[in-house]
Amino acid sequence: MRKAKIIINKKLEGILYERKQFAIILNNIYLENFIIKFQNQTFLLHFENTFKKMSNTQQSAFLLLQDGTFLQGKAFGKIGTATGEICFNTGMTGYQEVFTDPSYYGQVLIMNNVHIGNYGINNFDQESNSVKIRGLIGRNLEDKFSRYKATGSLNDYLQKNNIVAIEGIDTRSLVAHIRTAGAMNCIISSEITDKKSLEDALDKVPNMDGLELASVVSTQNIYEVGDANASLKVAVVDYGVKQHILTSLANRGTYIKVFPAKISVEELKAFNPDGYFISNGPGDPAAMPYAINTVKELLKEDKPLFGICLGHQLLALANDIPTFKMHHGHRGLNHPVKNHIKNQCEITTQNHGFGVNPEAIKDSREIEVTHLNLNDDSIEGIRMKNKPAFSVQYHPESTPGPHDSRYLFDEFVQMMQGK
Repeated sequence: MRKAKIIINKKLEGILYERKQFAIILNNIYLENFIIKFQNQTFLLHFENTFKKMSNTQQSAFLLLQDGTFLQGKAFGKIGTATGEICFNTGMTGYQEVFTDPSYYGQVLIMNNVHIGNYGINNFDQESNSVKIRGLIGRNLEDKFSRYKATGSLNDYLQKNNIVAIEGIDTRSLVAHIRTAGAMNCIISSEITDKKSLEDALDKVPNMDGLELASVVSTQNIYEVGDANASLKVAVVDYGVKQHILTSLANRGTYIKVFPAKISVEELKAFNPDGYFISNGPGDPAAMPYAINTVKELLKEDKPLFGICLGHQLLALANDIPTFKMHHGHRGLNHPVKNHIKNQCEITTQNHGFGVNPEAIKDSREIEVTHLNLNDDSIEGIRMKNKPAFSVQYHPESTPGPHDSRYLFDEFVQMMQGK
């Protein structure tokens, strides 16, 4: 009897034959061996760790959305309760970098890919010193893993970081629902089983719109990155900066000093940097008047200034261009963006729930649009016409993700070099 390769999907509807590969579509059926006959040949399909059977002893967990959507799954990670704004990421890899991205602070994250955790956890795929998501939703959250660099399992990692998770959820269906209904608050619990109690707890969760979170995740102490003898110095204002942004700057021959979110402009100037970097971060940029004022004052220096994500929104606000809460945001590794200056397209990594108002920017005499999202025409990049300042909505450090946009760090360095 001959073995055949298999591809697994959702409902038992049929068997596909193409290039000697069979696709069996399952309805949550766990099979160890399955014998089929096709074109007068007999095949033995052997399922080995490809479709995880959910344990009957695994504790139940519940997910309740603000619109009343109520789902039951199984507990993973810490046993407890987590609340926050629900959002989703469509990336197939890079889950540890995503979980530790400070921009996700205050959010409950759906990982759309069907298997998360299958290559484990390590000590270097980190964007900050701890997990920043509030909770995790998955289809199959894997406790077993295979990777020679891995130092532990996803389950242990989530427990260590006190993160409540739920698995066994049809994430593709849930993501489709969020795309239609929009971002909203939710609650996950593996300890509260009564729906009314979950509803009462969910009612107390504040909306992301109007929430200032950057100062919560920002460093509390000034620290340095890179070679102190480097020819260029960059002052980074930390509103939730990712580690690989700092690495991307340091690798280009800059000496970096990272400052807390509410640092005074005088302290930033005292460092006498060649350029300023305004970082990514969580929350509503319009709820950060202190940061908007900082950017306004730094622009008066006429030194190169580069902003990413939240920093992009703050540059717009500093030029009196408002921001807005998006329907469900952009989060993933494959968002197409067009650079209108170079007339080129790039695939980008994104993570944001707020955007720059596209109508207001048309009336600005100070700002021009440099990048647009090819999916929805949202503003992805701007620059000032009369100052050396620019920003992008996406993440050019791209960890995880494609490296199409890393040239932006080179352009910032060249700007500081006066080229």
